[in-house]
Amino acid sequence: MDISMPGGLRWTLRFEGVLELAVAVTLYAHVSGAWGIFALTFLAPDLAMLGYLFDRRLGAAAYNATHSYAGPAVLALAGLSFASCALPFALIWAAHIAFDRALGYGLKSNAGFRYTHLGRIGQ
Repeated sequence: MDISMPGGLRWTLRFEGVLELAVAVTLYAHVSGAWGIFALTFLAPDLAMLGYLFDRRLGAAAYNATHSYAGPAVLALAGLSFASCALPFALIWAAHIAFDRALGYGLKSNAGFRYTHLGRIGQ
């Protein structure tokens, strides 16, 4: 399976990830600023990659569930509505996703870990 993307578009999407990361980190600094918690939880969404130990479809589903902006958006809405302690974690989660996008790691295809919506990793 070859998921290709023109180089200019790939770099535009990566730059977008850099901007999203900057926004999430800036908002986190204003909301919390507890950088120890940020450091301890920043890579937590990557635990979903353990799904690949069982099956590539399960791995892709778990990875995509934790690397879509839908999760942090719902958590942020909950944080704004009734659980203010949730907002910093939503921003950390969003920062992680943005960091991955900036590095070229996108949502995964069932074809395998290297096939993403941003193109094939390692091209």
